[in-house]
Amino acid sequence: MKVLIIGSGGREHAIAWKLAQSEKIEKIFAAPGNGGAAGEEKCENVPASSGGNAAKKDWPALVEFAGENEIDFTVVGPEVPLADGIVDHFRAAGLAIIGPDKKAARLESSKVYSKSFMGKYGVRAAKSKNFTGIAEARNYAKKYFSASLRNAAQAAPLVIKADGLAAGKGVVIASGLKEAEEAIASFMKKKSLGEAGTSVVLEEFLEGREVSVLAAVSVSGGRGTIAPFISARDHKRRFEGGKGPNTGGMGAIAPVPDFTAAAQKDFRKAVLEPTLKGIKKEGMDYRGFIFFGLMVKDDRCFLLEYNVRLGDPETQAVLPLLNSDLADLCTAILNGNLNSFPLKWKKGAVCAPVAAAEGYPGSYRKGDPIAINEAAFKRTGAHLFAAGASRGAGGPFGSGLRTAGGRVLTVSAFGNNADEARETAYRALGAINFEGMCYRKDIGRE
Repeated sequence: MKVLIIGSGGREHAIAWKLAQSEKIEKIFAAPGNGGAAGEEKCENVPASSGGNAAKKDWPALVEFAGENEIDFTVVGPEVPLADGIVDHFRAAGLAIIGPDKKAARLESSKVYSKSFMGKYGVRAAKSKNFTGIAEARNYAKKYFSASLRNAAQAAPLVIKADGLAAGKGVVIASGLKEAEEAIASFMKKKSLGEAGTSVVLEEFLEGREVSVLAAVSVSGGRGTIAPFISARDHKRRFEGGKGPNTGGMGAIAPVPDFTAAAQKDFRKAVLEPTLKGIKKEGMDYRGFIFFGLMVKDDRCFLLEYNVRLGDPETQAVLPLLNSDLADLCTAILNGNLNSFPLKWKKGAVCAPVAAAEGYPGSYRKGDPIAINEAAFKRTGAHLFAAGASRGAGGPFGSGLRTAGGRVLTVSAFGNNADEARETAYRALGAINFEGMCYRKDIGRE
C-alpha cells in the first residue's frame, strides 16, 4: 500500500514511523513533512510544487497528487485541513482518507458547537455559557466572580475560550475579574486571534488531574464505534511545575498511572458513550481519530474539549506502545470493522519530552544546526520525532537537521515503568544540542 500523510509536525513524523513498520506499507509520502520524516524508512516528503501546499489549503492539488500516485489512503494530522473540509474533497473524488468530514470537525473547530453537542447528548462537562457580545460576556464574568467570592474566601478561576481554532492560544484561565476582562477584550475587541475570538465560551474552572485519551473512530450511516487507546498526559505549560504560558505541549507520558480502572469505566459511561451516540444521531461521517481532553477528580471524568485528530505530543508517547499494525487499524476504520479490531498494547511506559527553541512560545530563532551524539543516543533505544526541524545534507543523526519551529523535536523513550521511561528519555535528550535549546525537566512528574 501507498499512504499520504498531511502535516509537518512531530505527530505526523510519529505516524509515518509507525506506518513504516507495517509489512503492508510500500511507500509513505508526507505533505509537506519535515526533516525527521524524510529520514524514515519508506518515507518521502512531497514538495509543495508537486503535491500542493497543505499550509495554504491547496486541497485540490493534494487530491490530484493522491489520485495520480495511486494512494491507498491518506491520514490527516493537523486540525486546520480537517476544519476546512479536506476530507470532503477527498471523498468527493472517491479517495480513502482518515479523518472526520467538515460537519464532524466542528467538534473541534467551534467551541460553541462542541459545548452545545455535549449538552444535547449528556456528555459530562463543565458548566458554561456562550457569548457573541463583549458587554454580555463582561457582565457574566462580573457576576461569576461576585458569586464565587460570596461562597468562598478566594474566587474560583474562570475559563475563557475562543470559539474557533487558535493554535493552542485560545484558552485563558483567569484568576480574577481584571484578567478575565482583559482576555475577553483581547479576543473579542482587539481580535488578537482573528475571527476565532469573535464568539467566546465562559466556563467554570474544574479542579483535578488532566488526562488525554486518544481513540479511533469509525462511524458512517448512523452506525459505528469508538475504540479508545491507552491514556496519556500532556504538559502544556512552558515551565516546570505547570507554570508559565500555555504551549502546544512540552511533553507527554503514557499511560497515566493515576487514571484508575474506576476512572476509565466512568470515562466510557459519562463521556465516550454519549459522544458516540451524538456522532451517530447527528449523521456525521467520522472515520478517523478523536482526542478526549479530560479533567479527572475522585475517579469522575469531565470533558474539557474534543480534538478531531490525534494529539501532539501525546501521539509520540502513545504510538510507540501500540502493538497492533497501524496500517491494519486505518483499514479497519475505513472499512467499518473497527468494532472487531484487536487493539493491543505493550506493557510498560513511554516518556516523551519536547525540546523547544529559545523564546518559545513567543518569538524564537530558526536555522540553528542540531547536533546529535549518535552513539550515545542510540544506546538509550529512544526515538527522535522531529517537529520544527528541516533537513539539508546529512543523515538522520548528521549535521543536516536544523531548527525550523518553536517546538523543535520530541524524544520518545520506553521503560518498564514511568520512572524508567523518564530516566531514559532525559538521558537521550542529553545527547542532543542546539543553540538556545530548552525543555521541561519534569515531564511525567507533574
